[in-house]
Amino acid sequence: MSRPFPTGAFRRRIRTVVETPDVVAGGLEDDFHYFQVRVHHDGERVLDVDAQSRRWPWSTCPSAAEPLRSLAGMPLSLRCMAVGDWSDPRLNCTHMFDLAGLAVAHAARGGPPGTVRQYDVEIPAGAQAGGLTDVSVVRDGALRLRWTLDGRACVAPPPYSTVPWRGGFLRWADEHLAPDDAEAAIVLRRACDIGMGRGMDLDAIPRALDALGAQGAVCHTMQPGFVEVALRNRGTIRDWDPDPDQLLAEGP
Repeated sequence: MSRPFPTGAFRRRIRTVVETPDVVAGGLEDDFHYFQVRVHHDGERVLDVDAQSRRWPWSTCPSAAEPLRSLAGMPLSLRCMAVGDWSDPRLNCTHMFDLAGLAVAHAARGGPPGTVRQYDVEIPAGAQAGGLTDVSVVRDGALRLRWTLDGRACVAPPPYSTVPWRGGFLRWADEHLAPDDAEAAIVLRRACDIGMGRGMDLDAIPRALDALGAQGAVCHTMQPGFVEVALRNRGTIRDWDPDPDQLLAEGP
C-alpha cells in the first residue's frame, strides 16, 4: 500500500476569535484533525466549554468533549498551558485541550468582537527523521518562529536549541518565556510531533489498542475503557499543500 502524501509539508492552522464579549471560539485543523471549541466566560473565569469534532482519527475522539467541560471554573489566564493546572491533559483529547487553552488565553487578552489570533504551522515531511530541516510558525500573517531541526533535536536558534526536545520542552516554555512567546513556541513544538505522521499509513492501524505500545495512555482515546473500543476513522487524512488557505474554511 502506498503511503499518503510522503512529500510536501504537514500544515496546521489554529484560529481563536472573540465572538461576543463573553464567548471565544477556536478552531484547529491540520492533515489529521478538525476540532472547534467555544469558551464561555464572565471576564474572570471559564463558565463552560463546548466542543465539536469535524474530522478525527479515532471513533472515540468526539466523546472527549465531555472531559473538556471540567475546565469550568478555572480563572482566565494569559498562559495557554494554564488549562493543565485545572484539568488532567491525559484525560482529554490533546488537540481539543490545546485549542481550549489557546481560547482561554485569547479570552484573557480580551478585545472587541472580531478580535482574531491565527497560527499557521509548516512542518516538512520527514522532519525529525534526520538531516537539517526548517520548521516554522506564522502568527497573524507574520513569521513568529523558525527552528532548524536535526533529527529529534532543535539545533538553532537559541534558546530553543539549548532545551531538551522531549520530556520538558513545553514546561520550560511555560515557565521561562513571556506568555505570548511561550504560546508560539508551544504551538510549533506540538505540531512538530503531530507532523511526524505525514507520509505514514495511519489507516493501516485499525484499532487504537494497536497503537498503544508506541503512545501509552496519553489522551482521552488511549485511556482504559476507550482504547479497547476505539476504531480508526479511515479516509480522514487531508493534504493542504496545494491550497493552505482552505484550512478552517468552515470556521471559526
